[in-house]
Amino acid sequence: MTLADLLPTLAVSLADKVPAHLWPDSTTQDDDVRVAGVHLASLAATSGTPINVLDEATVRARCRAYREVLPEAEVAYAGKALSCRAVLRWVAEEGLSLDVCSAGELAVARSVGFPADRILVHGNAKTPDDLKAAVAYGNVRIVVDSLDEIDQLAALAQTRQRVMIRVTPGVDGHTHQAITTGTDDQKFGFSLASGAAEDAVRRVLTHPNLELSGLHCHIGSQVRRVASFELAARRMVGLIARLRRDHGITIGELDLGGGFAVPYLPEDDGFDLVGYAHRLRVAVHYECQAHGVPVPKLIIEPGRSIVATAGVTVYRVVTVKRGATTFVAVDGGMSDNPRPSLYGARYSVRLIGRPSPARRVLVTVVGRHCEAGDVLATNVLLPADVRAGDLLAVPCTGAYHHSLASNYNQVCRPPLIGVHDGAATVLVRGETEEDLLRRDLG
Repeated sequence: MTLADLLPTLAVSLADKVPAHLWPDSTTQDDDVRVAGVHLASLAATSGTPINVLDEATVRARCRAYREVLPEAEVAYAGKALSCRAVLRWVAEEGLSLDVCSAGELAVARSVGFPADRILVHGNAKTPDDLKAAVAYGNVRIVVDSLDEIDQLAALAQTRQRVMIRVTPGVDGHTHQAITTGTDDQKFGFSLASGAAEDAVRRVLTHPNLELSGLHCHIGSQVRRVASFELAARRMVGLIARLRRDHGITIGELDLGGGFAVPYLPEDDGFDLVGYAHRLRVAVHYECQAHGVPVPKLIIEPGRSIVATAGVTVYRVVTVKRGATTFVAVDGGMSDNPRPSLYGARYSVRLIGRPSPARRVLVTVVGRHCEAGDVLATNVLLPADVRAGDLLAVPCTGAYHHSLASNYNQVCRPPLIGVHDGAATVLVRGETEEDLLRRDLG
């Protein structure tokens, strides 16, 4: 018999506590939840719901963790995970580089003065506007993804432009199909197996105003197996050796991407960052020695894992329908979190704002949108007396929430609120109906 069996109120309290590794580092859980000393229920009362909350200290701590385990590498935050001025300032101040995927993300970087020599520009289908913005920024590295793009970029560049070539290494990251990017026969990169990667190198070398600074690969997101990263590194060094042998060129930079898994559920383990750093370093050095090539400067791109657990989303319950399945409907949904619909992503949820002595039951938390697939979390434990007006907190929502948000059903996107040392600051204000109508000129 456990202490929780002897004290039922303790059992209820324990049931509410979502494991600490899913929350921002500064979170305290007792009868309620505070992040960085800010009471989430009070913040919801003053700011409204839904709200996305982001802990600055956690973001900075994740940046430092990557720099500490791989001090010789360039660490580039993947801006697509969460791009706003405050976050880009934080990662710049922590010494990270930045990868972007559009002229819009470059505009955010420019607005905070992000150093050009620490920016990488990605994308499988960069538009002319994207390429023009990248060239105009000056001294960025552009990761080229097609022969057409190489030629278009060469035509645009007035001075010598640094480029990297995105290689598809034929490595399965063993993740969801929609976020697997390292296998052949897909939209990203030049295939290593088919020889397309070497063809791309030859094409770049024909343009005197393009400078080949390195190679890039990315095998997917939410990758847990360090062995997959090792295999990609070994294959990329093999390509570096062939380019040296056949073309007499030395590749100075090797970007091995990111996609490091983060935990969303209590049973999920965290990514073994220390083990990854050790095994990656050993693999690269061993292969370089075996092939007789210099060790390139390594670049990694930990986007999601910098910001994911730094974020919490707070919703208000709108209605509860009890039947064979209990549906708890909230005032947000797939417009602020499309990931369950896109990837089958799963989340943990807990009641905040009031204690409840009721037994815990399995429920499905759904959104407000006119889609049967608008489901935020299935089979989560909430008090049996959950009711309209209650507040629910969903941890691990810092990545791919704000950045993927939409106006489906003309629902306004929620604010992003930063918390630090007991203070809350609006980083991105919530939209209003006037914002929605301002662009509608009909």
